[in-house]
Amino acid sequence: MRLFVGSALILAFAACAATPPASTSTPASDSTTPATPAPSRACDAAPAQWALGKPATADTVERVRVDSHSHVVRMLRPGMMVTMEFNAERVDIRVDGNKAILAVTCG
Repeated sequence: MRLFVGSALILAFAACAATPPASTSTPASDSTTPATPAPSRACDAAPAQWALGKPATADTVERVRVDSHSHVVRMLRPGMMVTMEFNAERVDIRVDGNKAILAVTCG
């Protein structure tokens, strides 16, 4: 009898288990039109190297962000604790105590 009740409970709980979601992908309506990829906001620090030695004013920081094709700017001040995760859409601007830009890197 216990075996029967245990089996019935297992089957009842299994019936309540979540089912995996169905695929939501749909075929393209027009196979002749290629899909357009989303624009990339990946950082490229090379075009923003002009800022080295310049004061980190709001205008300069914004121009560095635009020139590096970044979505986010992170200002790194002396002694500041920072996280080590890499963000391909972020430009890091390292400044000295006088807010002069020492380095422009991605991350």
